[in-house]
Amino acid sequence: MAQVFEVIHPDDRRIWLNLRQEAADALAAEPGLASMLHSTILSHDDLASALSYHIARKLGDDTIRGMTLREIVRKAYLTEPQLVEYAEADLQAIYERDPAARGYLQAFMFFKGYLSLQIYRVSHRLWQEGRVTMAHFLQSRVSELFQIDINPAARIGKGVFLDHGTGIVIGETAVVGDDCSILQGVTLGGTGAERGDRHPKVGKGVLLGAGANVLGNITIGDYAKIASGSVVLKPVPAHCTAAGVPAKLINCKTCEDPARQMDHTMPDIDLDYSI
Repeated sequence: MAQVFEVIHPDDRRIWLNLRQEAADALAAEPGLASMLHSTILSHDDLASALSYHIARKLGDDTIRGMTLREIVRKAYLTEPQLVEYAEADLQAIYERDPAARGYLQAFMFFKGYLSLQIYRVSHRLWQEGRVTMAHFLQSRVSELFQIDINPAARIGKGVFLDHGTGIVIGETAVVGDDCSILQGVTLGGTGAERGDRHPKVGKGVLLGAGANVLGNITIGDYAKIASGSVVLKPVPAHCTAAGVPAKLINCKTCEDPARQMDHTMPDIDLDYSI
C-alpha cells in the first residue's frame, strides 16, 4: 500500500507540493501528456486554482463554457475556503485507503469518485446560496459524465472516499459523516414517494460495501460496516456489521475503523436476528 502521510492541516501545503512534484515526474516520463499536466496542475499556484480548472475542463460543454464554470468554482473556494480543506482531506483519504493509488496525481487526475465529490461540494455551496438551478446543472453533468448522482442538498463530511464511484446515488436529505468509504453501486435512498426528511443518516467512519442499498430515514451508527449487496431498512448500531437481504446484524463489535481499514470480510459470528 502507498505510504501514509501524517495528518494534513488546512494551512499545510504538502499535499499540493507533493501533487506538483508527481506531475513534474509524470511529465518527464510521459512528454505526450505535457499539455494536460501543465494546464491542469503545473501552471497553477495552489490546489484551489488547479481544481477549479480541472472541474471546468471536465464539465464545460455547449451549454456553459468552461471559463464560466471555472469562475463559479473559484468563487466558491474563495467564499468558503473549507471546501479546499475538504478536497485535501478527500485526496488524503484515497491515498491512505486505496492500494491502487500510487500517489496524489493519479487520484486527482483520473479517479472520477474524487472529482465527482468535489463538484458536489461546489453544488452544495450553490444550493446553500439559493442557486438551485445551477446546483442541479452540476449534479446533472456529473451524472451524465461519471454515472454518480449526488443531490446538491445532501450533506457530506470530509475525508470521504468514493471508491470506483459508478452507480453511487445519494439522496436529497441524506447525511454522510466524516471519514466514510463508499463503494460503487451504493444507494442512500428513500423507501417510496414520501417527501421531507426521508434519506439515511450515515455516521462517522462507516464502510458501505459495493451495491449496498440503505433506504429510508434511518441511522447508520459511527464505524458501522454494511456488507456488499445488502438491503438495509432499519437502523444499524454503531460499531456493528450488517449484511443480507434484508440486512441483519452479523457482528457487534466490528473492526475498530472499517472505513480506513477497508476490510470487507465477514466474521463467522451470527447474531441471528434481523434489524
